[in-house]
Amino acid sequence: MSSHIPALAGPTIELLAPRRAGTYVDATFGAGGHSSLILERIGASGRLIAFDADPAAGARAIADPRFVLVRANFRELAERLDALGIASVDGVLFDLGVSSMQLDEAERGFSFRSAAPLDMRMDPTRGESAADFLASHDEHEIADVIYRYGEEKRSRRIARSIVALREAGTPVRDTADLAAVVARAVRAPGHARIHPATRTFQALRIHVNDELGALRAGLDAALARTTPGGRIAVISFHSLEDRIVKHTFREDPRARAVTRKPVVAGEDELASNPRARSAKLRAAERVDGAVFHELRRGEHL
Repeated sequence: MSSHIPALAGPTIELLAPRRAGTYVDATFGAGGHSSLILERIGASGRLIAFDADPAAGARAIADPRFVLVRANFRELAERLDALGIASVDGVLFDLGVSSMQLDEAERGFSFRSAAPLDMRMDPTRGESAADFLASHDEHEIADVIYRYGEEKRSRRIARSIVALREAGTPVRDTADLAAVVARAVRAPGHARIHPATRTFQALRIHVNDELGALRAGLDAALARTTPGGRIAVISFHSLEDRIVKHTFREDPRARAVTRKPVVAGEDELASNPRARSAKLRAAERVDGAVFHELRRGEHL
């Protein structure tokens, strides 16, 4: 099993509360850290279905008869469970965003720390790469993506610079090119707390992988397939994801939030895992929709 310990591992497993002999879904397998912890809890007759769109995930699969790895995005959760003959599960875990491993693999194009092709796809065999998007869309569309998904106030200036390079015959094709053009466009000081290209890289990654659309679909499928009393736990790493999770857990009649505020990492965890700094954990219990409506009505009487 993996020795990788993901962000907020302890609180996540406690909130998911895996039961012996239960069937669970790890919607974002990654390095297998959460899957290993779930397997420790579910006993010999439990079952764990893990999802990962990354083609490299197969090499990290856990050799355990209780474990099944599905190479697909969690937006396909319902269809893939049907294919396995699984009608319902006892809990679902989502650990969103790009993994540390993917950031460390320069050739994937997720990071601006080293020059590499500007890909950014979780599954490099599907869809449009970030470089192709920048090469084929107009200034307004590029600016809209950077503003909407990166919450970057200088999105129009950045988009204008990207398109100007393209029109000059030198399109942005790798991570170093993009980081440099963003830095020039925003004129960030050298001592800035975060790299000036951080928000732009985030925005393009979210867009290329339709991460927010996948999250909405995945949460809906999780709520549809989790049995009443089961739990859904979500670790998010930026405000757009957290907003969707918070709204779903508060407003969907199938969910009862069990975290009034998100759980965040403490000082001890941050000292050993700085990536956990932006992690927020929320959890909800699956309830019967009609019963939950009555509970909510009672709160206002």
